[in-house]
Amino acid sequence: MLRLSQKVKTEDLLGFDEVILATGVTPRRPAIPGIDHPKVLGYLEVVRGAPVGKSVAVIGAGGIGFDISEFLIHSGPSASQDIPTFMKEWGIDMTFTARGGVEGMVAEFSPPAREVFLLQRKSKKVGGGLGKTTGWIHRANLAKRGVKMIAGVSYDKIDDAGLHITIAGEARILPVDNIIICAGQDPERRLAENLPNAHLIGGADVAAELDARRAIDQGTRLALEL
Repeated sequence: MLRLSQKVKTEDLLGFDEVILATGVTPRRPAIPGIDHPKVLGYLEVVRGAPVGKSVAVIGAGGIGFDISEFLIHSGPSASQDIPTFMKEWGIDMTFTARGGVEGMVAEFSPPAREVFLLQRKSKKVGGGLGKTTGWIHRANLAKRGVKMIAGVSYDKIDDAGLHITIAGEARILPVDNIIICAGQDPERRLAENLPNAHLIGGADVAAELDARRAIDQGTRLALEL
């Protein structure tokens, strides 16, 4: 039986012999003083269309932080969906007049829609945990549009003045319009609290570094076991 558009409660699952929960994750909300300030938005709110100002600080430089930053700076046609825009952004001559299609070409790209600061607590390279084959592309796309990627950041507080941070012992204030929280996720396990027969797979099991391959593997092995 398939039921859509229904919010499931624990009591709805008590009659089953086995329950598999692939409920995913919930965004983590870090304990920063002022985290409930009106300037603060979660990444889900942004994706769903919440208004965002012209200057933004993104807390968290994992995959979601990079995606949100790219979403916020985007203006004009998307290079991922428009071939001429892609060619311009990477300096490729579509007429092949230039030698190799690239000699002497200068990359052209639309100006960023916003000023964005992409921040992370870790002192290592920003975006170091992105995919080995595509991570450099994400970093290059943000860098050429002026996104300021800063590592080793301590978050002190959020108030009307913006985001108060400390970098290498130096206190700074980023006078941004909004602070977007992309600080990781926690497993969504609330349904499992009173279900002794519940099996967790995917993000509901482990939220760190979400991995579709791992989730599919877990689901397949569990189905064979049951």
